[in-house]
Amino acid sequence: MKNIVGVKFKREGKIYSFHADNLDLKRDDLIVVNTENGPAVGTVVKEAQTLPIQQPAANLKNVIRIAADDDLRTCENNRQLEQEAMQFCTRRITERQLHMKLIEVECLFDKSKLVFSFTAENRVDFRELVKDLVQKFRTRIELRQIGARQEARIIKGLGICGREVCCATLLQNLDRVSVKMAKEQNMSLNPEKISGLCGRLMCCLGYEYDGYTDMKKDMPKCGKTINT
Repeated sequence: MKNIVGVKFKREGKIYSFHADNLDLKRDDLIVVNTENGPAVGTVVKEAQTLPIQQPAANLKNVIRIAADDDLRTCENNRQLEQEAMQFCTRRITERQLHMKLIEVECLFDKSKLVFSFTAENRVDFRELVKDLVQKFRTRIELRQIGARQEARIIKGLGICGREVCCATLLQNLDRVSVKMAKEQNMSLNPEKISGLCGRLMCCLGYEYDGYTDMKKDMPKCGKTINT
């Protein structure tokens, strides 16, 4: 049997499963875990569940320990480095007149790599920018182009409903949303009314879509004569 806990690394991120071994972990505990990119600090969002060894994925990573004061100080130092990297990279983008928008900088727990997330309408030649970053921070550099929906998830904001956008709060995955979902629910196809902050179709269009399609299977079409 294995004790499996659900862990989040970001509030708006996915939930990942880790093997807790014999650690007594509770919800909201900060822990250090093994990941494909090395150690990382995450938050327990699902308490331990005992599952058969055969059931979890074979490549399930382990929880190393409950986060200590030194680990939290490392995280704080990394946040400061991210802010410094954000400012430096933004200046370099302006100086080199690159048509890209820097959205976020993420520093791995062991400082083995800095990941710069950006948006751009077209392909960008950022080779010289990478050289600047490597020379400044003396670590591995990754520039990652993201889409408009991922940008809204990171930046956050309020939707037309008056609440914080779903992608930054309750959604773990950004599932595909199509105009067909709005049509099935007889919604206005005015882009201003069905588009979110990202300019794409609102994620909430998919919330009741399955309910509408199931209900319409047993309903007569408009114009049919029926007995009730």
